[in-house]
Amino acid sequence: MVQGRADQAVKRLRELLCAEPGHAGAWALLGFACRDEQQMPDAIAAFARAQELDRANPLTAAALAQTRLESGLAAVDDCRRALALSPGREPLIASLAAALVAEGERGEAEALLADALARRADWIEGQRTLATIRWTSGDRAGYARGYADGCRLQPQNLALRLGWFRLVAQVRDWPAARAILDDGERLFGPQRAIVIARLFIAAESGVRAEAEELFERTRDWRDEVRDLAWIRHCLRERRPAEAADIALGLTRTPSARLAWPYLSLIWRLLDDPRAKWLDGSPPYVRAFDVQLERSHLEELAELLRRLHTARAPYVEQSVRGGTQTERPLFFRTEPILQLVRGRILDKLREYVASLPPFEAGHPLLGTPRTQLLFSGSWSVRLLSGGFNVAHTHPLGWISSAFYVSLPEPAQMGAKPAGWIQFGEAPPELGLDLPPIAEVEPRAGRLVLFPATMWHATVPFNDGERLALAFDVRSPAH
Repeated sequence: MVQGRADQAVKRLRELLCAEPGHAGAWALLGFACRDEQQMPDAIAAFARAQELDRANPLTAAALAQTRLESGLAAVDDCRRALALSPGREPLIASLAAALVAEGERGEAEALLADALARRADWIEGQRTLATIRWTSGDRAGYARGYADGCRLQPQNLALRLGWFRLVAQVRDWPAARAILDDGERLFGPQRAIVIARLFIAAESGVRAEAEELFERTRDWRDEVRDLAWIRHCLRERRPAEAADIALGLTRTPSARLAWPYLSLIWRLLDDPRAKWLDGSPPYVRAFDVQLERSHLEELAELLRRLHTARAPYVEQSVRGGTQTERPLFFRTEPILQLVRGRILDKLREYVASLPPFEAGHPLLGTPRTQLLFSGSWSVRLLSGGFNVAHTHPLGWISSAFYVSLPEPAQMGAKPAGWIQFGEAPPELGLDLPPIAEVEPRAGRLVLFPATMWHATVPFNDGERLALAFDVRSPAH
């Protein structure tokens, strides 16, 4: 793997600090360079030294607080200190709320965000954060009330209303989503964004006639949401050829990683050989047995169970019948996680080395094989009857599943209960496409696959299925 620019910067800054150990700015820059390399303990140490040398620097205080938070360390006091230097700074308020939740103070986190939103109702990220805390605490009735209050205070704020709509639509509460748009149209008229939102609801909720009318009305509009809704609508209607050109066009835009998974389905339905070009023949799915002691897996399982504090999965996640952790696991400092991370990185390098040669234009093979950095790492804990719906990971290049603890075979059920399957379409599309690959989970087994590949977990009968997963970031050119 090629050395990253940030890694080169780390070396130069360390050389500078040997000559000028009291240079606060250089320590801060070292912290940012280490963060870019995902060397979190070194980043924390550098930011802490920079803060010792320059206690009034708000940037250093914020960086230290955020890095401690991402690393799974206690960060409430650091966030408060950073906020004292930058009063009212909203990203820091969000970080403090996350730190409070991590330390079991969900009520205080809610109150903090509610107070900030009372002062500025159009802080959309704050609205979503507050709604997420309420949702994951099990509040199904009032999770979005902050948006409702904000829209009453600022009825002319279309962006705030659309943020409310997107949240409610994500949990597929179609009546509530329609009501939000109805009120919006009375206030703003048939704005383009409202028309697209109505189109999305009609297509996803199965109101076929309305969807067809709105697709015709917007035929000449170039809009990512409209294009993806059209692709999904054509697949439901068994008209894959009509979706092909739009999907292929999206692969030449920033939305490419959203489009490739649908092209896989389209080409398979059309018996187009490009399906095998895209997904691999055999598919680019590999299973590795990671060399870990049983005691290591038991220690890891115990840690992960402590981190599953939410009562429900986040609204955008694929988990059903379980929960998913939030902050990046591989940034945490526990020795067992760092041991597992190192062993997994060895297998990840092996997977990348085994791929076919570079091929421009391919979402997996056309990516530079330089540094391996993570764009996310988390744990999924599924209980009796739990599963993951078919989904992809548009923020990743390579995705994974690493199995930590599984039910006994008698609890799991008949094969393929609890297995991970690849290539099966989301059930709401109603396509008769079987999996192109499937892997049986085993404790200590790592499965690697392209992030653009559809994957799902088959429900199992009873017990606990505990896994760790991550996405690898697309390396820079």
